[in-house]
Amino acid sequence: MRPTGSAGFPAARREALEQLRAAQKPSRGTPAYSRHVNRPLGRQVTALMHPLGATPNQATVVSATLTGTAIVLLASCRPAPWLAVAVPLLLAAGYVMDSVDGQLSRLRGGGSLSGEWLDHMVDATKTVTLHSAVLVSWYRFPVSDSDALLLVPLAFQAAAVVTFFGMLLLPSLRAKSAAAGRAASTEVGPEHPLRRFLLLPIDYGTVCLSFVLVAWSTGFLVLYVVLFVAQAGALAAALLSWWRELQQLDAVA
Repeated sequence: MRPTGSAGFPAARREALEQLRAAQKPSRGTPAYSRHVNRPLGRQVTALMHPLGATPNQATVVSATLTGTAIVLLASCRPAPWLAVAVPLLLAAGYVMDSVDGQLSRLRGGGSLSGEWLDHMVDATKTVTLHSAVLVSWYRFPVSDSDALLLVPLAFQAAAVVTFFGMLLLPSLRAKSAAAGRAASTEVGPEHPLRRFLLLPIDYGTVCLSFVLVAWSTGFLVLYVVLFVAQAGALAAALLSWWRELQQLDAVA
Protein backbone atom coordinates (compact mmCIF):
# COMPACT_ATOMS: atom_id res chain seq x y z
CA MET A 1 0.00 0.00 0.00
CA ARG A 2 1.38 3.44 -0.92
CA PRO A 3 1.75 6.17 1.73
CA THR A 4 -1.49 8.01 2.39
CA GLY A 5 -1.83 11.77 2.21
CA SER A 6 -2.41 13.66 5.44
CA ALA A 7 -6.07 14.28 4.62
CA GLY A 8 -6.79 10.59 4.25
CA PHE A 9 -4.60 9.32 7.05
CA PRO A 10 -7.25 9.25 9.84
CA ALA A 11 -9.67 7.35 7.60
CA ALA A 12 -6.94 4.91 6.53
CA ARG A 13 -6.02 4.34 10.17
CA ARG A 14 -9.63 3.63 11.13
CA GLU A 15 -9.99 1.24 8.21
CA ALA A 16 -6.81 -0.59 9.22
CA LEU A 17 -8.08 -0.94 12.79
CA GLU A 18 -11.38 -2.40 11.58
CA GLN A 19 -9.56 -4.91 9.39
CA LEU A 20 -7.25 -5.90 12.23
CA ARG A 21 -10.10 -6.47 14.65
CA ALA A 22 -11.54 -8.98 12.19
CA ALA A 23 -8.20 -10.68 11.50
CA GLN A 24 -6.72 -11.40 14.93
CA LYS A 25 -5.04 -14.67 15.83
CA PRO A 26 -6.95 -16.92 18.25
CA SER A 27 -6.35 -15.75 21.80
CA ARG A 28 -6.87 -19.11 23.51
CA GLY A 29 -3.82 -20.06 25.56
CA THR A 30 -2.32 -16.57 25.35
CA PRO A 31 -1.21 -15.07 28.70
CA ALA A 32 -2.89 -11.92 29.94
CA TYR A 33 -0.14 -9.38 29.15
CA SER A 34 0.28 -10.57 25.58
CA ARG A 35 -3.48 -10.76 25.09
CA HIS A 36 -4.67 -7.54 26.75
CA VAL A 37 -1.63 -5.25 26.48
CA ASN A 38 0.83 -6.25 23.78
CA ARG A 39 -1.58 -7.23 21.00
CA PRO A 40 -3.84 -4.16 21.43
CA LEU A 41 -0.79 -1.87 21.45
CA GLY A 42 0.54 -3.65 18.39
CA ARG A 43 -2.81 -3.15 16.69
CA GLN A 44 -2.70 0.61 17.32
CA VAL A 45 0.89 0.91 16.07
CA THR A 46 0.06 -1.21 13.01
CA ALA A 47 -2.87 1.04 12.15
CA LEU A 48 -0.46 4.00 12.22
CA MET A 49 2.28 2.32 10.18
CA HIS A 50 0.21 0.57 7.53
CA PRO A 51 -1.13 3.74 5.80
CA LEU A 52 2.48 4.95 5.60
CA GLY A 53 3.49 1.90 3.59
CA ALA A 54 5.50 0.15 6.31
CA THR A 55 6.39 -3.50 5.67
CA PRO A 56 6.50 -6.43 8.10
CA ASN A 57 10.27 -6.76 7.64
CA GLN A 58 10.74 -3.12 8.63
CA ALA A 59 8.76 -3.76 11.81
CA THR A 60 10.91 -6.82 12.52
CA VAL A 61 14.10 -4.76 12.12
CA VAL A 62 12.75 -2.10 14.50
CA SER A 63 11.83 -4.82 16.99
CA ALA A 64 15.31 -6.33 16.77
CA THR A 65 16.95 -2.91 17.21
CA LEU A 66 14.91 -2.04 20.31
CA THR A 67 15.40 -5.44 21.92
CA GLY A 68 19.07 -5.62 20.97
CA THR A 69 19.74 -2.19 22.48
CA ALA A 70 18.15 -3.29 25.75
CA ILE A 71 20.21 -6.48 25.83
CA VAL A 72 23.48 -4.62 25.17
CA LEU A 73 22.70 -2.10 27.92
CA LEU A 74 21.84 -4.88 30.35
CA ALA A 75 25.11 -6.71 29.72
CA SER A 76 27.38 -3.68 29.62
CA CYS A 77 26.08 -1.23 32.24
CA ARG A 78 26.12 -1.36 36.01
CA PRO A 79 22.57 -1.76 37.40
CA ALA A 80 21.16 1.68 38.18
CA PRO A 81 17.75 3.39 38.30
CA TRP A 82 18.06 4.69 34.74
CA LEU A 83 18.76 1.14 33.54
CA ALA A 84 15.66 -0.08 35.38
CA VAL A 85 13.67 2.33 33.19
CA ALA A 86 15.46 1.94 29.87
CA VAL A 87 15.70 -1.85 29.68
CA PRO A 88 12.03 -2.75 30.34
CA LEU A 89 10.79 0.07 28.10
CA LEU A 90 13.02 -1.02 25.22
CA LEU A 91 12.14 -4.69 25.67
CA ALA A 92 8.41 -3.95 25.90
CA ALA A 93 8.57 -1.70 22.82
CA GLY A 94 10.46 -4.42 20.95
CA TYR A 95 7.76 -6.90 21.93
CA VAL A 96 5.07 -4.56 20.59
CA MET A 97 6.92 -4.31 17.27
CA ASP A 98 7.18 -8.10 17.20
CA SER A 99 3.38 -8.12 17.21
CA VAL A 100 3.27 -5.38 14.59
CA ASP A 101 5.13 -7.40 11.95
CA GLY A 102 2.54 -10.19 12.07
CA GLN A 103 -0.38 -7.78 12.03
CA LEU A 104 1.10 -5.90 9.08
CA SER A 105 1.40 -9.24 7.27
CA ARG A 106 -2.28 -9.94 7.80
CA LEU A 107 -3.26 -6.49 6.54
CA ARG A 108 -1.13 -6.99 3.42
CA GLY A 109 -2.77 -10.34 2.65
CA GLY A 110 -0.11 -12.66 4.08
CA GLY A 111 3.58 -12.70 4.81
CA SER A 112 6.56 -14.00 2.88
CA LEU A 113 8.83 -16.97 3.56
CA SER A 114 11.80 -14.64 3.95
CA GLY A 115 9.83 -12.49 6.37
CA GLU A 116 8.81 -15.50 8.46
CA TRP A 117 12.43 -16.67 8.50
CA LEU A 118 13.63 -13.23 9.62
CA ASP A 119 11.01 -13.05 12.36
CA HIS A 120 11.92 -16.48 13.74
CA MET A 121 15.65 -15.76 13.59
CA VAL A 122 15.17 -12.53 15.54
CA ASP A 123 13.00 -14.33 18.11
CA ALA A 124 15.58 -17.10 18.48
CA THR A 125 18.41 -14.60 18.95
CA LYS A 126 16.37 -12.68 21.51
CA THR A 127 15.55 -15.86 23.43
CA VAL A 128 19.21 -16.81 23.72
CA THR A 129 20.84 -13.44 24.28
CA LEU A 130 18.45 -11.96 26.87
CA HIS A 131 19.37 -14.54 29.49
CA SER A 132 23.00 -14.41 28.38
CA ALA A 133 22.91 -10.69 29.20
CA VAL A 134 21.62 -11.47 32.71
CA LEU A 135 24.48 -13.95 33.12
CA VAL A 136 27.08 -11.39 31.98
CA SER A 137 25.58 -8.72 34.23
CA TRP A 138 25.65 -10.98 37.29
CA TYR A 139 29.22 -12.00 36.49
CA ARG A 140 30.44 -8.39 36.10
CA PHE A 141 28.31 -6.94 38.90
CA PRO A 142 27.76 -9.86 41.35
CA VAL A 143 24.47 -10.04 43.21
CA SER A 144 25.74 -12.85 45.43
CA ASP A 145 29.00 -14.30 46.72
CA SER A 146 28.09 -17.68 45.22
CA ASP A 147 29.15 -18.38 41.65
CA ALA A 148 26.51 -21.13 41.56
CA LEU A 149 23.94 -18.38 41.05
CA LEU A 150 25.26 -17.98 37.50
CA LEU A 151 23.67 -21.34 36.69
CA VAL A 152 20.20 -19.78 36.98
CA PRO A 153 20.39 -17.67 33.78
CA LEU A 154 21.90 -20.66 31.98
CA ALA A 155 19.05 -22.89 33.09
CA PHE A 156 16.47 -20.20 32.27
CA GLN A 157 18.04 -19.84 28.83
CA ALA A 158 17.87 -23.60 28.25
CA ALA A 159 14.20 -23.75 29.27
CA ALA A 160 13.32 -20.78 27.06
CA VAL A 161 15.18 -22.15 24.03
CA VAL A 162 13.68 -25.64 24.32
CA THR A 163 10.21 -24.13 24.70
CA PHE A 164 10.72 -21.93 21.64
CA PHE A 165 12.00 -24.85 19.56
CA GLY A 166 9.16 -27.11 20.65
CA MET A 167 6.54 -24.51 19.76
CA LEU A 168 8.07 -24.16 16.28
CA LEU A 169 8.50 -27.89 15.68
CA LEU A 170 5.06 -29.11 16.76
CA PRO A 171 3.06 -27.35 13.99
CA SER A 172 5.32 -28.84 11.31
CA LEU A 173 4.80 -32.33 12.75
CA ARG A 174 1.05 -31.76 12.83
CA ALA A 175 1.16 -30.64 9.18
CA LYS A 176 3.23 -33.69 8.26
CA SER A 177 0.69 -35.92 9.94
CA ALA A 178 -2.20 -34.17 8.20
CA ALA A 179 -0.46 -34.48 4.82
CA ALA A 180 -0.21 -38.22 5.42
CA GLY A 181 -3.96 -38.37 6.00
CA ARG A 182 -3.72 -38.80 9.75
CA ALA A 183 -5.63 -36.64 12.19
CA ALA A 184 -6.33 -36.86 15.86
CA SER A 185 -9.19 -35.34 17.80
CA THR A 186 -8.68 -31.60 18.29
CA GLU A 187 -11.75 -30.91 20.38
CA VAL A 188 -11.03 -28.81 23.46
CA GLY A 189 -13.24 -27.49 26.18
CA PRO A 190 -13.85 -23.82 26.98
CA GLU A 191 -10.90 -21.89 28.37
CA HIS A 192 -11.04 -21.15 32.08
CA PRO A 193 -11.35 -17.35 32.56
CA LEU A 194 -8.45 -17.29 35.03
CA ARG A 195 -6.05 -19.26 32.83
CA ARG A 196 -4.68 -16.18 31.05
CA PHE A 197 -3.71 -14.69 34.42
CA LEU A 198 -2.22 -17.91 35.75
CA LEU A 199 0.04 -17.92 32.68
CA LEU A 200 1.44 -14.47 33.47
CA PRO A 201 4.68 -15.84 35.04
CA ILE A 202 5.62 -17.41 31.68
CA ASP A 203 4.52 -14.43 29.58
CA TYR A 204 7.44 -12.80 27.74
CA GLY A 205 5.89 -9.45 28.62
CA THR A 206 6.28 -10.29 32.30
CA VAL A 207 9.95 -11.06 31.72
CA CYS A 208 10.33 -7.68 29.99
CA LEU A 209 8.73 -5.82 32.90
CA SER A 210 10.70 -7.76 35.52
CA PHE A 211 13.74 -5.63 34.67
CA VAL A 212 12.18 -2.64 36.45
CA LEU A 213 13.80 -4.27 39.52
CA VAL A 214 17.24 -4.62 37.95
CA ALA A 215 18.69 -1.84 40.14
CA TRP A 216 17.45 -3.67 43.27
CA SER A 217 19.63 -6.76 43.10
CA THR A 218 17.82 -8.82 45.75
CA GLY A 219 14.35 -8.08 44.42
CA PHE A 220 15.32 -8.80 40.83
CA LEU A 221 17.11 -12.00 41.85
CA VAL A 222 14.05 -13.33 43.66
CA LEU A 223 11.67 -12.42 40.83
CA TYR A 224 13.99 -13.84 38.17
CA VAL A 225 14.24 -17.16 40.03
CA VAL A 226 10.44 -17.29 40.40
CA LEU A 227 10.01 -16.68 36.67
CA PHE A 228 12.58 -19.38 35.90
CA VAL A 229 10.77 -21.93 38.08
CA ALA A 230 7.50 -21.05 36.35
CA GLN A 231 9.13 -21.41 32.91
CA ALA A 232 10.66 -24.77 33.82
CA GLY A 233 7.37 -26.06 35.21
CA ALA A 234 5.44 -24.90 32.16
CA LEU A 235 8.00 -26.56 29.88
CA ALA A 236 7.68 -29.87 31.73
CA ALA A 237 3.89 -29.76 31.38
CA ALA A 238 4.14 -28.78 27.70
CA LEU A 239 6.58 -31.58 26.91
CA LEU A 240 4.20 -34.13 28.42
CA SER A 241 1.24 -32.67 26.52
CA TRP A 242 3.14 -32.56 23.22
CA TRP A 243 4.39 -36.13 23.65
CA ARG A 244 0.88 -37.42 24.31
CA GLU A 245 -0.47 -35.58 21.26
CA LEU A 246 2.23 -37.01 18.99
CA GLN A 247 1.66 -40.51 20.38
CA GLN A 248 -2.02 -40.09 19.58
CA LEU A 249 -1.13 -39.12 16.00
CA ASP A 250 1.13 -42.16 15.78
CA ALA A 251 -1.69 -44.35 17.04
CA VAL A 252 -4.00 -43.02 14.31
CA ALA A 253 -1.41 -44.08 11.77
